[in-house]
Formats: sequence, structure tokens, C-alpha cells
Amino acid sequence: MRDWKEIEEKIGYRFENRRLLQMALRHSSYTNEHRMDRLECNERLEFLGDAVLELASSEFLYQNDPRMPEGELTRLRASLVCEPTLALCARQLDLGEYLSMGKGEELTGGRGRDSIVSDALEALIGAIYLDGGFANAKDFIRRFVLNDIEHKKLFFDSKTIFQEMVQGNLSGEISYRLAGEEGPDHNKTFLAQVWVGEVCFGEGKGHSKKAAEQAAAYHAICKMKQQDGDVCI
Repeated sequence: MRDWKEIEEKIGYRFENRRLLQMALRHSSYTNEHRMDRLECNERLEFLGDAVLELASSEFLYQNDPRMPEGELTRLRASLVCEPTLALCARQLDLGEYLSMGKGEELTGGRGRDSIVSDALEALIGAIYLDGGFANAKDFIRRFVLNDIEHKKLFFDSKTIFQEMVQGNLSGEISYRLAGEEGPDHNKTFLAQVWVGEVCFGEGKGHSKKAAEQAAAYHAICKMKQQDGDVCI
């Protein structure tokens, strides 16, 4: 049996209806394996949480920077609520460890899969919204999703930011190269390198080639910032 009190303490919210919390952390593979009604999994709560997250993040960004134009607001919101960002937030809460899932899904690395833990985070937001209203859901989002925005923006827009830093300052074309991979097919880790001309500027790992390239660009940005006397987060 899950320690529901423990996860409530982590998220800083106590449920009146704990069944909502249990449903938010119940993957469809669990309902399938235990012959439960499919509607008992977290997919409907995820649908609701996605809408609550979009509204709360839109409101926050709108109020946080009155001079930011619509295009930039849209781009920043997209980087903050995309799957990798939400997965990062979910891992900071160890959300994957509290999920109820089928044995097959668990054996293939489901507890660490970005798509699963990010969906669970959105389902949790939906559950908080239904249990305690928009104010409580918004408070959770601001504390666990909209925190440390500059770091998240730097990391998840790293390929774009690195390209902007290189243009006009360095000669040579930017290229990304797959340097290796490890782990079983269902849970691979990729190693990518970013090169400018014939010079390697950074390496990064990720569970997809795209994520590994973003990590490589991030480390390249950190390297350039350190050379300029700046500190990378």
C-alpha cells in the first residue's frame, strides 16, 4: 500500500478526497492488469490537469512580465509545460515511485519514462483542482512547475540559445553527433556531442536523442559562460 501521507507532505497539500490522489497516481497499465474500469486510471485527470496548468502558467507569465509580447509568452509557456520539463518536475517529487502500474510496464522502465511521469504530474494537478479548487492547484503549479524559470528556459531552449551565442562570435557550422548509447532497448540512454566546426563544445545524456542534444547544448552554454566569467546555474 502506498504511503499517501508521505506524498501529501512532499507536495504540501492534504486531500479531502484521497481517492482523487490515488486515481491521479494510477497508470492505465495497472487498471488493465487488475481488470478495473479503464476510467479508474489517471487519463481523465491528466486531461483536466493539462487545462488547469495552461491557464495557471498563462496567468503567471502574463502578470510576471507586462512587457513580454504574445509570441514570446507562447514560446516560454510551451517550454515550461512541455513533457521534458514536467518530467523533471515530477522527478524532483519522486512521483514515479508512487505510481500504481502494471508489472510489465514497471519492468520496462515505466517509472522513469518521461511520458508517464509527466502525465502523472498533470493528473495530480487535476486532482488538486477537483479537491481544493483553482487556488490550491495554482499554488502547487507555482511552487513545483513555475519555479526556477530561467534555468528551465535555458535548458529546454538550449539548442536555440547556443545557436544565438555562436552566431557572429564563432566561425564554423553547428552540428550534433551521436557519440554512444547504453542500456536495453526499452530504456536507452544516448550520449550526444555538439560541435562548432571541428571543435566539440559539449556533451550530454538523455533518454532520447533530442534530449541528449539539448543537454549537450546546455553544457556548451555553461562552458561559454564560464569563459566569460559568468556562472551557469
